[in-house]
Amino acid sequence: MLNDVTLTPKPVAHGWIYRSIALPILALLRMGASPERLAWSLAIGLLIGINPLLGSTTLLCMAVAVVFRLNIAASQIANHIAYPFQILLVIPFLRVGTQIFHTGPIPFTPKTLFLEARHHPLALIRQLWMWEWHALILWSILAAIAIPALALSLCPLLQRLLLRVERHQYPILP
Repeated sequence: MLNDVTLTPKPVAHGWIYRSIALPILALLRMGASPERLAWSLAIGLLIGINPLLGSTTLLCMAVAVVFRLNIAASQIANHIAYPFQILLVIPFLRVGTQIFHTGPIPFTPKTLFLEARHHPLALIRQLWMWEWHALILWSILAAIAIPALALSLCPLLQRLLLRVERHQYPILP
């Protein structure tokens, strides 16, 4: 007779990505979120998550999700996943904005910023906002193109994932 210990499978050790990203999305699919709305929610969250205006993503993502009746949890998950990319992309957005809109170069050295802040604080604030607006315009153009493309590419993946979830091939936790 076989021992019960030999018949029980070993528990699966899930990594951080599975626990932090896959499990919440699987849970949303199990709760009845449609793959289409989920795809649009994730796309909105990811693209809003990389906008160059630091500190605005959570509220902006929530507002867009409420207005378009998307899944707030999914958009926030994607938004927070995109946060490291937002930090990485702020400087490129600003630099490309200065090149496209033909504004002066951005003084990124602390010494130059301190001198400008000390001698011409209002001019520096005006200049910083101009650079930020140019970066936001670039991001808006990118988001208008990338959000539908990303949502349309995520939709078939989430539909296949939903089929697997319905067949119980992806347990939440063993």
